[in-house]
Amino acid sequence: MIVCKFGGTSVADATAIDRAVQIVRERLDRKPIVVVSALGGATNALLDLARHAAAGDLLVALQQIQQLRERHLNTAAVLLDGSAELDDICQEISVEFDELAYLAEALKTLGYLTPRSLDKVAAVGETLSSHMVAAAFRHRGLQAAWVDARNVMITNDQFMKAEPDPKAIELAAQEHLLPLVQRGVIPVVGGFVGATPTGVTTTLGRGGSDYSASLIGAALQVDAIEIWTDVDGMLTADPRVVPDARLIERIRFDEASELASFGAKVLHPNTIAPAVQRGIPVYIFNSRNPSGAGTMIAFDAPRFPVRAIAGKRNVTIVKLRSARMLLAPGFLRRVFEVFETHRVSVDVVATSEVSISVTLDDPTNLEAVVTDLMEFGDISVERQRGIVAIVGAGISDGTVSLGTAIAVLGEVPIYMASLSASGINFTLVIDDAQVVPVMQRLHTAFFPAIAA
Repeated sequence: MIVCKFGGTSVADATAIDRAVQIVRERLDRKPIVVVSALGGATNALLDLARHAAAGDLLVALQQIQQLRERHLNTAAVLLDGSAELDDICQEISVEFDELAYLAEALKTLGYLTPRSLDKVAAVGETLSSHMVAAAFRHRGLQAAWVDARNVMITNDQFMKAEPDPKAIELAAQEHLLPLVQRGVIPVVGGFVGATPTGVTTTLGRGGSDYSASLIGAALQVDAIEIWTDVDGMLTADPRVVPDARLIERIRFDEASELASFGAKVLHPNTIAPAVQRGIPVYIFNSRNPSGAGTMIAFDAPRFPVRAIAGKRNVTIVKLRSARMLLAPGFLRRVFEVFETHRVSVDVVATSEVSISVTLDDPTNLEAVVTDLMEFGDISVERQRGIVAIVGAGISDGTVSLGTAIAVLGEVPIYMASLSASGINFTLVIDDAQVVPVMQRLHTAFFPAIAA
């Protein structure tokens, strides 16, 4: 068995879905399970209309609903031209958007959004795309069945970023997916969407379709997980920053996880974890170039001092200085409990005997965090910082790579520096404006141009 996950750009329209059908057709002997995202851009549009409705702009929200309705109906009409299922799918689409219109009216009356209502709205995209893709498979002669993701992806009730229950997912996948595969039927599931044990709709957070695919793959112990997107695989840097970035054909799990965490957009950071636990290789392929080599992520990839350069912009540093932390048992634990209480994720951490510095990607709730931290000592906040990460399994094998990285920076100020505990990531916190030029210089240093 394999899991084939198709992102939003890979199911953006009828043409893209046709490509996905052909890709799956070529893998029938491997017993594929298909996970799909919403049509490209649909989730953003759904969340936007929910915000307009809650803000009282009901007319705008209803116009957006109508635009999405027409987009889905038009896609279905092209995709299922001549299919006996077209009317049923169009009716399903209309019912979903009628319910969405009623929900928009309720949000206007309520006057505010709840995480639970946002999940209800956001789930519409994957629900409809998976219905259409399953019908498209059948219309093109493949045996396929739509499976409601809410029957498989069991989570807690932390709406908008629900935590999955792997054991419950394993049991549900064996009940709802495995029998279909064993009969030669392709299960088609919407990614990103889940439900509580009582059936309340949840989502796994942005990028959660990759996570869904990995969780399903782990639950059924598949042979491989394929992520089909609009790029050729993982590269040595973001090609928008470094135009001559190169394809990485094989990379270690830990390296890929670090790159995803530090901004490699091709892969959701959570995707790797379930696959690592089961030792399942993950492949990244381009649905517009299905014959490409892609990237394989596995345990036994070659070991290099530097595998890739990654970067993050718009990072915030929070610094705490306190003489009270000197030799004080439990001090750090109490400090980090503040971040946990306000659900603020910490990225890079650096400490000394009397100070702690941390970086935050998302400054939401920063004011509340700073207020609570003041009881521990003096607090300062630095904005407009950025992170550059040099990732490689062998980066700490000697000082050459670290020395090269520092030398490349020259006179660029470094506010924090950290070599990860696993020794595969050297992180530098610098001015936000310096992230792009520093990434470019580091890439040139570690990946010099190949002579023609």
